[in-house]
Amino acid sequence: MQLHPYTKSLAFHLMGDPLTLSNLAEYLDLAQKYGFEVELTTSGYYLQKTAPEVLFHKAVRQLNISLNSYNKNSLNLTFEAYMEGVFLACGNKLQNYPKPFINLRVWNLDEKFSEAVFNRSLFEKLERFFEVKLDGEKIYKEKIKSFRLAPKILLNFDSYFEWPSLQSSHESDGTCYGLKSHIGILADGRVVPCCLDAEGVINLGNLHESGLSEILHSQRAEAILEGFAHSKAAEELCRKCSYKNRFINK
Repeated sequence: MQLHPYTKSLAFHLMGDPLTLSNLAEYLDLAQKYGFEVELTTSGYYLQKTAPEVLFHKAVRQLNISLNSYNKNSLNLTFEAYMEGVFLACGNKLQNYPKPFINLRVWNLDEKFSEAVFNRSLFEKLERFFEVKLDGEKIYKEKIKSFRLAPKILLNFDSYFEWPSLQSSHESDGTCYGLKSHIGILADGRVVPCCLDAEGVINLGNLHESGLSEILHSQRAEAILEGFAHSKAAEELCRKCSYKNRFINK
C-alpha cells in the first residue's frame, strides 16, 4: 500500500526473468487486488512454459520480450523453437487478449553492425509471421525507434548498453530518470534508484525497517536527485553507468 501515492504501475524486471517464478500468478493477483498494472519483461525463453492466462493476466498492461537475448545466452533451444514461443504469444494476444501491448525489443544496434546477421534472420521471421516488410538498412541508417507489426504489437529498436558496475572503466556525469520516474525494490526489501542496480549498491533503505516516504526523502536520495537536476552523478555507480548517456539533450 506504500506504493499507492507514487505509482499505479509495477515492472517485474529488476534483473532475472519473471516467467521463471512458479508463483507469478500470485504476484499478479495481488497487483490486481491492490489496483496496480504490471509490465512483464522477459528474455522470451520461457514463453511456451507460461500459461496464457498468466502471461496475459488482467493485471498485465504490457509484455516486453527482449529478442536480442537469444544470441547472448547459452540455452538448449534452437532459434526456430525460440521464435515459435514468441509467435505463439503474439498470436494468442491478437486472438484472445486485446488489452495488453507486446513490445518486441531489438536492443542490439551499433555502428559496427555487429549483430547484422542475427537481425537479418530475425527480421525475415518477423516479416513472414506478421506479413510486413522490414528494411534493415533503413532501420540502422535512420535509427528508427519503433515499428508497428500488428495492433498493439510493436518492434522496438535501441543500441547496446553496458550494465553498470563499480569495476567499469566508464566515468561520466549526466542526468537520469532514476528516482524521478521510477525506483527499484529488491526481493529483500532494499530500495534502489533504478532497475539497473540489481546488486543493491545504492541501498537507500529497507522497507522492512523504514517507510517508503522516509526512504525517498533521505539525505542520500535527495543528493542523487539534486545531482541529476544539475547533470551531476552523485553516486559512484551512477558515474560508472553509460545508460544515462541516452538522456543527453532530452
